[in-house]
Amino acid sequence: MSGTSLDGLDLAHCHIWQEETTWKFEIKETKSISYSSEMQEKLKNSIFLAADELLVFHNTYGTWLGEQAKAFIKVNNLEVDAIASHGHTTHHQPENGLTFQIGSGQHLANASGQKVVCDFRTNDVSLGGQGAPLVPIGDQLFFGKYDFCLNLGGISNVSLERNGKRIAYDIGLANMILNHITRKNGLDYDKGGQLARSGKVNPQMLEKLNALEYYKLPIPKSIGYEWFVEEVVPIIDSPQDSMENLLTTGVHHICEQVAIQIKNNSKKSKNTMFVTGGGALNDFLIETLQEKLGEIARVVGTEKKLIEFKEALVFALMGALRLENKINVLSSVTGAKTDSSSGIIFLPS
Repeated sequence: MSGTSLDGLDLAHCHIWQEETTWKFEIKETKSISYSSEMQEKLKNSIFLAADELLVFHNTYGTWLGEQAKAFIKVNNLEVDAIASHGHTTHHQPENGLTFQIGSGQHLANASGQKVVCDFRTNDVSLGGQGAPLVPIGDQLFFGKYDFCLNLGGISNVSLERNGKRIAYDIGLANMILNHITRKNGLDYDKGGQLARSGKVNPQMLEKLNALEYYKLPIPKSIGYEWFVEEVVPIIDSPQDSMENLLTTGVHHICEQVAIQIKNNSKKSKNTMFVTGGGALNDFLIETLQEKLGEIARVVGTEKKLIEFKEALVFALMGALRLENKINVLSSVTGAKTDSSSGIIFLPS
């Protein structure tokens, strides 16, 4: 799994099985590989590459993914059925029928020597869907006991049951905005939200962020890095303010938008909200979120391994479901014409 926050590559060895109608999991070995500054820049700027350059990167990145997976398997002496790979999203324009995740499945399979399932989003977009978010299938099958499942990765997204169906959508910003601010100041991220905790809200910046047109759109909806570059970066790069104040403002914006959506979708006075993703490790963000939610929802944490590797786990589940020809993308989430068993299977040569 490689996400929009550009932190690095997450690898997880997952055992997934079914007991009668219940799906179970165990996350065994894990590893996070931080991207070098060179790789980070290349991924960040890949949306500006010419088509032929992007396809070359697609292939070389796929080979690199395969090499990382092969080393992970060897070091941990693993036996695996398949590698499920999300790849890294460079382009996401479902309104134009386009979504693209680099990391060629064939190159990955050849470099790793393993069967690979990848390209989970394209089929849904071809069926008229958003191709995102995809994690709700895991929320439904693994974490259905919670009223809300909130993921705070580069983007914030939420999933819930409504009228017997799982719905989900991208709420808006999460770590993408915070990491952009810290990286401009030579830091990878704000550990625990310590810097944000010491700042003050910039009211003009907060007002502009809250006024973004995306928040007014109906669901299903999703966003990608292009939206961030075009709509958000000009807002956060313009104020002459301290890094701490910009981070504080970013946190308050994230939490206000999440709280609005939770309150709008709440059917009872007290709910449970299961929170994962890198943002769940930001203490200041979680405290601010709980404050803005009040009594309507209680933030439920979990072990660090699951917080960090939940998305990798869910793509492992999606790969397993695809190999069994079972539904792994929900049209109630994406707005596609039908549910689907999505993903392309590649065999090593």
